[in-house]
Amino acid sequence: MRERSEPANGPQPVPSFIWPAAATSSPDSRYSPLSFHRQHTSLHLLPDPSATRTEGFRETPETRALLGVTRSATGRVWRERLTTASSMQAQAISQREGIPDIVARVLAGRGVDVDAAGEFLEPSLRSLMPDPSTLIDMDAATVRLADAVERREGVAIFGDYDVDGATSSALMARGLMSLGLEPRIYIPDRIIEGYGPNPAAMRDLKAGGASLVLTLDCGSVSFDALEEARKIGLSVLVADHHQVGETLPPCEALVNPNRQDDLSGQGHLAAVGVTFLVLVALMRELKKRRYFNGNAPDLLSWLDLVALGTVCDVVPLQGLNRAYVTKGIVAMHRRANAGLAALADVARVNGPLTPYHLGFLLGPRINAGGRIGDAALGARLLSTDDTRLAGEIAGQLDRLNSERQAMEVAMLEEGEAQATAVMLDGEGPAVLVTGSETWHPGVVGLIASRLKERHRRPAFAIAFDADGVGTGSGRSVPGVDLGAAVRAAVEAGILVKGGGHAMAAGLTVHRDRVPDLKVFMEERLAAEVASSREDHVLKIDGAITASGATLDLMSLLEKAGPYGAGHAEPVFALPAHRVTFADKVGNGHVRLSLSANDRSSIKGIAFRCADQPLGQALLGARGKMLHVAGCLSLDHWQGAPKVQMRVLDAAEPRLGQR
Repeated sequence: MRERSEPANGPQPVPSFIWPAAATSSPDSRYSPLSFHRQHTSLHLLPDPSATRTEGFRETPETRALLGVTRSATGRVWRERLTTASSMQAQAISQREGIPDIVARVLAGRGVDVDAAGEFLEPSLRSLMPDPSTLIDMDAATVRLADAVERREGVAIFGDYDVDGATSSALMARGLMSLGLEPRIYIPDRIIEGYGPNPAAMRDLKAGGASLVLTLDCGSVSFDALEEARKIGLSVLVADHHQVGETLPPCEALVNPNRQDDLSGQGHLAAVGVTFLVLVALMRELKKRRYFNGNAPDLLSWLDLVALGTVCDVVPLQGLNRAYVTKGIVAMHRRANAGLAALADVARVNGPLTPYHLGFLLGPRINAGGRIGDAALGARLLSTDDTRLAGEIAGQLDRLNSERQAMEVAMLEEGEAQATAVMLDGEGPAVLVTGSETWHPGVVGLIASRLKERHRRPAFAIAFDADGVGTGSGRSVPGVDLGAAVRAAVEAGILVKGGGHAMAAGLTVHRDRVPDLKVFMEERLAAEVASSREDHVLKIDGAITASGATLDLMSLLEKAGPYGAGHAEPVFALPAHRVTFADKVGNGHVRLSLSANDRSSIKGIAFRCADQPLGQALLGARGKMLHVAGCLSLDHWQGAPKVQMRVLDAAEPRLGQR
């Protein structure tokens, strides 16, 4: 932990922002947030005096509507993220660590306490890395894998078709190739073979010369496939992170921190994070056996793959995951992985890669192969050192992603029509279940996600084949465990198969059982969904003007990053800024320019909302004042970086609601 320090000119007073009641102009420039940050002082928002109060009621950050916004364009209440208690926590973090108040406020607002702040700001892989042997079955897996290395056995890697599966497969392949093996990567076709290992694939791998199969990001519930492998004399090691019941499939080792008997405390890891631990344990075992004549392979050079899979699988960026991503992004800057470099180029990434680029630009392109093309493209891209081949695969994935986007637009239109029909004039069902014979099964997860976002409730999207068998995906909202509900539906005989996490699940269902599925989900999840929908709040970290959105501010915020699942990006409000430009761009996005009273300005973009209330509010406010809230990012277009806002919400200043 760093030593405590004070600003050079000593402790500073703690000013507050007080917005005018009508909020028709920006705050006095003397109260620029940037000057506060530089002085290590507090950025604090007092309530808009126009907000409604009850006589005798004492407002707190927990109950206050920030800037008086009680119903925004997206139907949310705006509230200050920091509570009274976390504000005090932020002050303590700032004083102990000697960091600017804005950084301390971001940390405290995300549950980082005083004692953990120092390590959080400077995550160390060494200090956060657990002993791999604390994961159950790790030692057995390591010994078997080390034996395979020494004997030069034929090893096959069976991976999932998403980004986590592709990065896990590429990581393991690079690790084994560095040890002299030539592993075969096998990624199943999600349309023909479905999810996870299958008996036919096990027989194919055995016939191809494999004596050992590693299943990565899958395999924990593949009973039939692993039983077939046992019968034909094929060894199987599983490295996974999906939830699993008490009964486990037959295999030599099943390394999964989400096993019910695993006490390692690493259940937040993505499969690629588990795979990295397997490689750490393998190198340790081989060192014990004096396998290396010189230095062992440098595992840290492959953290770029671990970061990509961790971000794209939307696991919490906490603990070891945060160290993985922080160090992995540093590794990405070296562009040592030919596939990642080529993918960044075709995605037209400007400037250094960030978690946002990984999750929204690189990840979708890798996933496009598994959704509507060759599922193995992602793993092949990330495991090759051939720059020419990497460029070809990256270009192919980019084209597939464009096709996927067009397909998604058409499917979403039909899915939204189905959802609207059941919503009617009331609240509608707690869980949306949509489907069609014309949908592509590789895109249904995206449709479920969009419907969930629009209607603020769990949603399923199902693609039915000619025989009436549906392959579907579900996406959930906070506080509603969809994976558990799907597994319960399997046990009840409603679904052919299914499983997943709290926030995402997959299923197979016959069309004639869909009504039963709807009733089952309604009865099981209605109370949880109602509770989740009650508190529709946008939490805001602070308010700034366009002139305060500077490179210096971005540099300060970066200290508390990287941001992602479990460590949300800071959200700022721009009070009463004039919309000087707004127009539709791309695939339903809205680009805009916002100007403060001091003539400073900032550009912004709101994604996928042109036909939604937020987009309509922005487009309809040309020349008018709006409170706008969103996340800040750097735009490196044409060289010099500029701060821009990714708009999440907006509200009319005077009334604070629509």
